[in-house]
Amino acid sequence: MSDAIVARKLTKSFKGMTAVNDVSITLRSGEILGLLGPNGAGKTTTFQMLLGILTPTSGSIDYFGKDLFSHRSEILERVNFSSTYTNLPWNLKVSDNLAFLSRLYIMPDRAKRVAEVTSTFRLESLLDKPVVALSAGELTRLNLAKAFMNDPEIVLLDEPTASLDPESAHVVREYILRRRKERGMSVLFTSHNMSEVETVCDRVVFIHRGTVVADDTPVNLARTLDRCNISLIIPAELEGTFVECCSLFSATSATQDGYTTLSLRESVVSAFLQELGRRCIPLHGLTITRATLEDYFLRQAHNSEGAHA
Repeated sequence: MSDAIVARKLTKSFKGMTAVNDVSITLRSGEILGLLGPNGAGKTTTFQMLLGILTPTSGSIDYFGKDLFSHRSEILERVNFSSTYTNLPWNLKVSDNLAFLSRLYIMPDRAKRVAEVTSTFRLESLLDKPVVALSAGELTRLNLAKAFMNDPEIVLLDEPTASLDPESAHVVREYILRRRKERGMSVLFTSHNMSEVETVCDRVVFIHRGTVVADDTPVNLARTLDRCNISLIIPAELEGTFVECCSLFSATSATQDGYTTLSLRESVVSAFLQELGRRCIPLHGLTITRATLEDYFLRQAHNSEGAHA
């Protein structure tokens, strides 16, 4: 089967400023791919080029092996998206918006599909409300209903759980995973919730200053840090001894809500714990966690800030 999306050497410049520089991304059939990066990294510009909203300064975009700009109507019949930047007709009621959106696509039973997305994204109680009266979370749910209206083969989701309460966000994640399993749907996914990305994404592309700097699984990216986070409760009378122990390993600690935390290379964790035992420091409340995708994101964001300093 063809890859779902192949973007080659995308570049976008605005009045001499390059927002995206030579970015290549492949979304495989049936894959959920995370597109990550700090604010200003070029994610939104890339996203808008992939949707055909912005025309690349250079580069190409293929969907299902066909050029987006030559086969736009055919491709968009099989694709959809949700974005926090989408504005729906504010003076129309939710029910009118859904009816209008359903008519943008060819579908065998329009009324049935509208009812399905209404139920899935819990919009029944909102049908008579004008869009202008919706809360941020309600707008997110309506945008998601729009994104899945045509039962797309490829869906691009920009912050799909933004403004949702935890329970609603869980429902959305489960729905995405279920559609992928049942229909082989391919998903391009952006989020600032790194635990969410780790839950749903098979692979992650990280953009930094308009350029792809990493392309790997969430687990593999986290492992590049070679760090472990250690947390435990240190008795007040042993705090000085604990600080001395940390200094032996060139580590600094911080205390919050009674727990002291520090970060160490994974290879020295065992030696650090042995040193605590040698100094009779108890391991009360000890937890050890390997580096996460959020740790990787923070490191990349820190590097970005350092590059601008």
